[in-house]
Amino acid sequence: MSEVSARGGADDGAYDVAVIGYGPTGVTAANLLGGMGLRVVVVERDAEIYSRARAISTDEEVIRIWQRIGLAERLKLDMLAERPLDFVDAQGRTFLSACPAPRGHGHPPQMFLYQPALEQVLRDGVGRYPNVEVLSRHECLRLHQSADADGVELTVAGTADDSVRRLRARYVIAADGGSSLTRAQLNVGYEGRTYEDRWGVVDTEMLKPWPDHDRLRFRCDPARPAVDCPTPLGHHRWEFPILPGDDEKHLTTDDAIHAMVSRYGIGPDRIRILRATVYSHHVRFAARFRVGRVFLAGDAAHAMPPWIGQGMAAGVRDAANLCWKLAAVLRGELPETVLDSYEAERKPHVKEVTRRAVLVGRIITERRHPVARVRNTALRALRPVSGLTARLVDANWIPVASYAGGFQARPRTKASGHQIPQPWVTGPDGERVRLDDVLAGRWLLLHLGLPRPQQTQAWERAGVPSLAVLPAGSRPAENAVVDSDGVLLPWLAARDVTTLALRPDAYVYAAAGAGAQLPPPPAGFAPTSRPAAGSAR
Repeated sequence: MSEVSARGGADDGAYDVAVIGYGPTGVTAANLLGGMGLRVVVVERDAEIYSRARAISTDEEVIRIWQRIGLAERLKLDMLAERPLDFVDAQGRTFLSACPAPRGHGHPPQMFLYQPALEQVLRDGVGRYPNVEVLSRHECLRLHQSADADGVELTVAGTADDSVRRLRARYVIAADGGSSLTRAQLNVGYEGRTYEDRWGVVDTEMLKPWPDHDRLRFRCDPARPAVDCPTPLGHHRWEFPILPGDDEKHLTTDDAIHAMVSRYGIGPDRIRILRATVYSHHVRFAARFRVGRVFLAGDAAHAMPPWIGQGMAAGVRDAANLCWKLAAVLRGELPETVLDSYEAERKPHVKEVTRRAVLVGRIITERRHPVARVRNTALRALRPVSGLTARLVDANWIPVASYAGGFQARPRTKASGHQIPQPWVTGPDGERVRLDDVLAGRWLLLHLGLPRPQQTQAWERAGVPSLAVLPAGSRPAENAVVDSDGVLLPWLAARDVTTLALRPDAYVYAAAGAGAQLPPPPAGFAPTSRPAAGSAR
């Protein structure tokens, strides 16, 4: 890891980007920006990775983001893929069961993780970039930006030696958590609610496995609901509410926890309790995600209850959306106005994810016995209907991240604002690769067959390369991929388009059907040859 001491070592001149906070959002941003060649400083209060596992799962789209920084395959070694999930009643009988269905991102649809191990891999990844400096045991006390300034001044204190230094950065990403000091300094409201119930979260080491230990169970017991979740590297997680009249401190003792899980047939010989803590569930959104040159990301921008495992994922999506835009502005490829699209694109999706998380939470935590009986009976009755419950879960689990507004051309098409799927394709050299490794995090034209269509001339003059999509069975060709799995061509056909202009994050900026003119590049567009989405490997 590249670290700089509080005394000397770092040039206190201007950085391109300062990242405040080094959790999953901040460390993902540092990897993305580092791979883009930008000069980055990370300011992190703590010396070590937070030892408590908070997030326990992620999805294929987030793994696809980590693929861009070359760490997906390493991270997946420490994850559990494609485990089924069950909603069970007070007697442990399943009334709804499903596995999330793949959505075309090229990785398993849901993966369980152990967050401290994940963060270590991401932090080790930052060490690849000499252009990224990490100031651990440092805290940002003050931000200052004036209307006519071309950067932000940060006053940073070393918590180990009480040193104070000033840094300058063109832009700042504040990923310093739900209690963000940066958000408070900017006087940005954090609107929403905190749920009355607090929840105990217990991480354990699995000493001896038990039947179906590798299934995620939502135990929908009106008396005391619980989450029973497999996590990798020999761990297992339980979560349960602290009910009115409970002694919170007692319920997090080893004796109370063993008594709790004994109801599920798990004896003290099967687990070792590693840590137990209590959290409150929040639904909150920052009033603004951007104040001048400072951007809020992750929990600093939004907080959601944990029911569908999207809190960390939302922050990683924030970083992926924002970082390539910052790089494009800093390189002069796009005007600064593109940065306004960060909130316009991310906030609606975060709100929809949160809405669904709240809905799932209501199903799990229903306390009224008559309503719970109706729930159990109705959903159990649907189980014999082939595939219906699986489709029900998949349709209501995690919404696809697509943008109705934001940074895209007009007029819109059925493909506009959607991320193109990532199948395995046959590349120009005949090797089978994931599509994003060919797209390489750059502006790119994707079109049906050869030669390049005439309606792309404005993009060609701007220097944007093109890639033809050939049907399965075609011979590999230069500047082309073979749709060997038969995914890309049907996706294009379903949206009535033959030519796409893809942003560096593989979202469709512009699209056109056969014979139609592709909308021109954005105003002020001047792309460089450097990939803008990190270094995919």
